This record gives sequence, C-alpha cells and structure tokens, in this order.
Amino acid sequence: MFVYIARRLAGMMVVMLIVAAVVFVIARVVPGDPAAVMLGSSATPDDVAALRVRLGLDQPLAAQFLIYLGQIATLDLGESIFLNRPVAQALAERAELTAFLTLMSVGIAVLIGVPIGILSAAKRGRWLDQASVGLAMLAASVPSFWIGLTLIKYLAVDHAWFPVAGYGPPDASLAERLRHLVLPAIALGIPNSALILRFTRTSMLDVLGDDYIRTARAKGLAPAVVILKHALRNAMIPILTVIGLTAAVMIAGAIVTETVFGLPGVGNLIVSAVLRRDYPVIQGALLVVSGIYVLINLSVDLLYAVVDPRVRA
Repeated sequence: MFVYIARRLAGMMVVMLIVAAVVFVIARVVPGDPAAVMLGSSATPDDVAALRVRLGLDQPLAAQFLIYLGQIATLDLGESIFLNRPVAQALAERAELTAFLTLMSVGIAVLIGVPIGILSAAKRGRWLDQASVGLAMLAASVPSFWIGLTLIKYLAVDHAWFPVAGYGPPDASLAERLRHLVLPAIALGIPNSALILRFTRTSMLDVLGDDYIRTARAKGLAPAVVILKHALRNAMIPILTVIGLTAAVMIAGAIVTETVFGLPGVGNLIVSAVLRRDYPVIQGALLVVSGIYVLINLSVDLLYAVVDPRVRA
C-alpha cells in the first residue's frame, strides 16, 4: 500500500510541475499589458515602463518563470496587482463559497445519477430504463447557465422561495449562506448527473451479467441484496472514477454558475483577474484549482485500493 501511495504522489508532483509551466505560459499569452491596464489610458509610456520594472514584468520570461517556481516551492502565490494583498489571502476569502457550491453540486449529481443508474440497469429494456436514458441525454445537453436562469425566474423571482443572487450579508448564518447556494448547486448538479447516471448504468449492466450474480439469484437472495450488496460493490470503480472526474469538472463549471448567480467565489475572482490581466491571481488560482483536481484524482485512486484490494498489486 505504501508503494502504491508513493507512486501516486510522485506522479502528482510531475503533473503539478507541468501544470505550473502551462499556467505560466497561458497567463503570459493573454493579450494586454497589466501595467497599462492598471494605470489607465492616461498613463505615459514612462509610467508604464516604471511600473513594469516594479512588478518584475521587464525581466526575461525564463527569469520570471524561475522566480515563479521559487515562490511555489515556498507556498508563496505572490501579491495581487489590483487587490494589493497576497493571492493566497484573496483565494482563502472566496474558497468557502466555491467549496460548498462544489460539494452540494456533487451531492445532488450523485443522489440523482447513482440511484437512477442502478434502477435503470435493474430494469434494462423497460420503459423506466428508456425514460432514464432519455432524461440523461436531455440533462447533458442543457447548459447549466440556462438551468440557472430558469430556476431564478420561477423559484426566486416568481415565488421568492430562494434568494436571486449573492451569498448573503457578512453576518449571515451558515444556514442562510447555504440557502443562497441551493439554486446554483441544482443548476450545476443536474447536467453533471447525466454522466454519472450513464456510467452507473453501464457498469452495473456489465456486472449483472456475470456468473456469480446468476449464482446469487439462483440461491434465492432478494433482488435488492443481489444488486446493492454483490453487484454494486464490484461496479464501484468506474462509478468512483466518473464521480471524481465530475467533481473536478464542477470546480471549473462553478465559474459560469458563480457569474450567473452573482456569487463572490473563486470562479468570479478568476474572471475578474483575466479581465484585469492580474497575472499573480490568474497563476495562483489556476494552480490551486489544478492542485485540487489532482488531489481528487489521487483520492479516487486511493479509494480504488479500498474497494478492490487487487489494485494495490
């Protein structure tokens, strides 16, 4: 088990190094000079040049990249050009919202996708199976922002059951803040539940045709016991894989959802940083998001070893 974890951690470090290089290049490829953007259209070329020197943007890209790697090695994400505070602090202030939104969205997607996928596999070829597959295709084809706007129209504006936008006042309770995230979580969770549903159905169908399942049924075990105790456990690895990928995708999808609902989360911060050419925030936010993505994949790999000990070999 130790060797298995060590291999995964080594692979994770290599991936993060590649991600750091890609993020650095992408941030520099974005058109526009952050110094000119900060000073405005009335700034003189000398003012822009002086600010570029102060920010270190006048140095060669190779030197900037080495400085960037040195900062990452010391867990220093730099200073925001526009916010005038550390990037880590700016991310920490918005991390709670994005974390809650992602967790709620994943929970909704799993609660919809896994049970319906299991039921669809158990009722293969019947009307329930066909209806669930059709609904999954429909959910996958509808963009989350359209679902969000529809929910706002009917559940927030027309009936006032939920807040229209925002994350509540600064002194709001946790329950009130979570109430602000219900509609965004539904809008983000429904489209992503389709992939979980289809993978669950496919994985369960593969297992339900095995000999040991037929043996369990021949012994007179209840259908629910056969499906949930015997079939589901052996079908879990593909299901865990797609749940992990879905959770990672939702972090990126939160950018659109936060914009639609006016939520001050990490996604909103990234959009603002791109518009302002705030290199440190862009690099820091993308690096953190990528790191979370890699950690989710690592967690899924470790769950493989728990669900199926053969993976450790």
